[in-house]
Amino acid sequence: AMDGAPPPTSPTGLSAYVAISQLLGLTLLATTGAWLGRYRGGMAWHSPLQFNTHPLCMVLGMVFLQGDALLVYRVFRHEAKRSTKALHALLHGLALIIALVGIIAVFDSHRTKGIPNMYSLHSWCGMATFVLYLLQWLLGCGFFLFPGASFLLRGRYKPQHIFFGIALFILSITSCLLGITEMLLFKISDSYSHFVPEGILANILGVLLVTFGLVVGYVLTREEWKRVPLAEELALSMDFKTLTEGESPGG
Repeated sequence: AMDGAPPPTSPTGLSAYVAISQLLGLTLLATTGAWLGRYRGGMAWHSPLQFNTHPLCMVLGMVFLQGDALLVYRVFRHEAKRSTKALHALLHGLALIIALVGIIAVFDSHRTKGIPNMYSLHSWCGMATFVLYLLQWLLGCGFFLFPGASFLLRGRYKPQHIFFGIALFILSITSCLLGITEMLLFKISDSYSHFVPEGILANILGVLLVTFGLVVGYVLTREEWKRVPLAEELALSMDFKTLTEGESPGG
């Protein structure tokens, strides 16, 4: 910024919606912890409670952190693009690690208890989402974070990267909703229809998941809230295109 110029500001309403998303995300985690702690006995790795690590890890990684990673380009609008990319990739990578812990927990718990794996709709959708999410992260790092990909390839892949980013976020929330329903039917199938407290709390968790997804989706799809490239970024993009595509600066 030039000396004496006013500091850049966020578009009207953006900060409020981002704050609402974070409040919803923290409430999501607290509600998940309350459900598992109050009604499912808590969590412990080497015990019959190991399974309970799975839902908390998936909500934390595949929903909350993934949502925050998607919001990075809206929140850090005036930071250097390279730093924003690195934070975007870091949050997605952290979400993958936490989700992997959750997947290991459920497979380990099933093996200990003699329960079969990968037979339910929740497990199919959840595993497909995780594998695609890992692939999306690897491709994103390859095309945008590390040097080597040409300007033309980046431009062609970017729309697919954006689409699958939002699609995988939706799939993650859908898989969590399927998992909540499956767990309730397994654990309290006899009393679920009687509006027992555990069922109500789990339903509230589902509503919070949907609401968090809607708020994040709204922020991502507001055209006027998209990050505007800085002047130096536009200049660097033109130089990069000239070097990689062999175009002249005046072409």
